[in-house]
Amino acid sequence: MQRTPSAVECPEEVRAVLASLQIPLDTIVARSLVFYPEAADLVVAEAEEGGKQHFLIPAAASAWYSMKSAATSDGIGIRIVSAFRTIDRQAEIVRAKLANGVPLDTILCVSAPPGFSEHHSGRAVDVTTEGVRPLETEFEQTAAFQWLSRNAGQFGYSLSFPSDNRYGYAHEPWHWCFDA
Repeated sequence: MQRTPSAVECPEEVRAVLASLQIPLDTIVARSLVFYPEAADLVVAEAEEGGKQHFLIPAAASAWYSMKSAATSDGIGIRIVSAFRTIDRQAEIVRAKLANGVPLDTILCVSAPPGFSEHHSGRAVDVTTEGVRPLETEFEQTAAFQWLSRNAGQFGYSLSFPSDNRYGYAHEPWHWCFDA
């Protein structure tokens, strides 16, 4: 579906959040960003040792369990760094970066505008493995990334933001989304 600046599809509450962050709707249209409503039916997909829980929709969580088990069987350790995130949490992330003096254009190359993050859908996971800093491109040099590149599709997951992706985001080798 072709979109025009007047045809950004998102609720008024999201438009208000975008306006408060001074994110122009034209930017969203120009990058062909898709609105993702917040998932309502979520389950715990993984819990960290410290107790932090990562939530996904049931189908994505089931596929994650299967994929993680297969990776483990192949000697590859993967774990979730981030999964479901609310629109309000996404706005907090952008606000914090703005407060630290990061220009909005720079932020929008690495963080989706609130309402337009795959994390809202409960289908996206940011993945890491031992020996690398989470959410860094060095993940691409790991056996875990190579394993995901070869096998994630069998579980319904795909890499959302390869180099030169159509959305204008920086390359994120750690960000995988359940599409099945």
